[in-house]
Amino acid sequence: MIERKEELLALAREAAGLAYAPYSKFHVGAALLFADGSIVTGSNVENASYGLSLCAETVAVGKVLSGTGSRQLVALAVTGGEPGRSGRGPTVTPCGRCRQMLNEVAQLGDTDPIVWCDGDEVIETTLGALLPHAFGPKNLL
Repeated sequence: MIERKEELLALAREAAGLAYAPYSKFHVGAALLFADGSIVTGSNVENASYGLSLCAETVAVGKVLSGTGSRQLVALAVTGGEPGRSGRGPTVTPCGRCRQMLNEVAQLGDTDPIVWCDGDEVIETTLGALLPHAFGPKNLL
């Protein structure tokens, strides 16, 4: 998966460029890679009622669970920043809600994906390290 790192980071940055973020002016993009080679992207979508906003990772997970059929999440990249500046500035990591949403897909595919968090420094970690002792589908079966 390491060989796909730059591709995923580029796709996450491209997705960030499609964000609808008129309130925060903070554009976030995510790119999810699956074992079958498919990639699903998402960008954040804000709403005037802030609580209804969607994070980039949540948008991508929604796409996955509502139709792609892919379930073995092996790697992902997330980036964010001011419009046109994704990947420059402080490193962006998935928020707590997004970690939980990503964990849902990871548990369905029995994976612990690599996570590349983009910024001036790219941090490589795993979802398990970002969300240890996660609750998910396996806890309900």
